[in-house]
Amino acid sequence: MDVLKFQARRSVKALNMAEERAQRRLAAIMAADVVGYSRLVELDEGGTLAVLKERRKRILEPLVRENNGRVVKTMGDGVLVEFASAVNAVTCAIEFQRRMSAANQGLPDDRQILLRIGINLGDVVVEGGDLYGDGVIIAVRLQALAGPGEIYVSGSIYDQVRRRLYCKFDELGPLRSKTWSSRFPCIGLRLRLAMPHPLRHHCRCRSNLPSPSFRSRI
Repeated sequence: MDVLKFQARRSVKALNMAEERAQRRLAAIMAADVVGYSRLVELDEGGTLAVLKERRKRILEPLVRENNGRVVKTMGDGVLVEFASAVNAVTCAIEFQRRMSAANQGLPDDRQILLRIGINLGDVVVEGGDLYGDGVIIAVRLQALAGPGEIYVSGSIYDQVRRRLYCKFDELGPLRSKTWSSRFPCIGLRLRLAMPHPLRHHCRCRSNLPSPSFRSRI
């Protein structure tokens, strides 16, 4: 029994030390993945992987550098990117969608690579080169709610960009998801953008804390 208690105390101490080593910071997180990735791989695994690799190198990586971001990790069809600025994150996401749309021109509909993107500004835990915490979770959940060619952003992002970027937002109202915890209520707004491709593209703001102007209307 004494041995078990000693081992438990050591485990708790090690956990506390690990938490102390982990750093926290405020960051804008962009989560993106490919819509219908499994279907694309079934149609042409080698071709799909080659195109994704080429577009990451030619489109994503230069955009991330231009907007002072950092690719945290890639996960098959997905990517997680960190920015110090909400404006840079949204600017990068918009241009990412535009360039991906342009790259799809001339391709059959069933071979086009369409993205869905979620962006959140929040507290993250930094451990090594990876990021954890609610700041990341919300971005990933927003991305999962988005449709092809869409960008969903949280209320914290919206509050930062609404007076800094030339964007028009349309109210969408409260939204729910099967995986959306009660900790993350969301109010929706939509940002419409002109695209060079027939694909309709817009980003939607998921605002867990509506702006004062929006709050006054509900």
